[in-house]
Amino acid sequence: VQLQASGGGLVQTGGSLRLSCTASGRTFDGYSMAWFRQAPGQEREFVATISWSGNIKSYADSVKGRFTISREYAENTVYLRMDSLKLEDTAVYYCAADLSYRATKAPDSVRFWGQGTLVTVSS
Repeated sequence: VQLQASGGGLVQTGGSLRLSCTASGRTFDGYSMAWFRQAPGQEREFVATISWSGNIKSYADSVKGRFTISREYAENTVYLRMDSLKLEDTAVYYCAADLSYRATKAPDSVRFWGQGTLVTVSS
């Protein structure tokens, strides 16, 4: 099971980025997929999650209205569109997957993790 995240980089405040996470090695039918982030010296925190159906989404309060999570079934990929980026969005972003939608909201519960991709927002 592998989750491959990409799309991180350096962006100025107010700018946009789109992160991608592609699953491989097994079928992810039925899996909810999520994004978490970890800033230097801080604990990993929930960012956004999307159910298998794509009909249910949830966002951390800090990113609501600015970030959008979506998924492409044919490519086994989940995206995180990040707009109006702020300095405090700087972090390593991780994608994750679990059969339980609820589990994808907590870093201690989610089963599968990808490697991180670094997002740096500068002024």
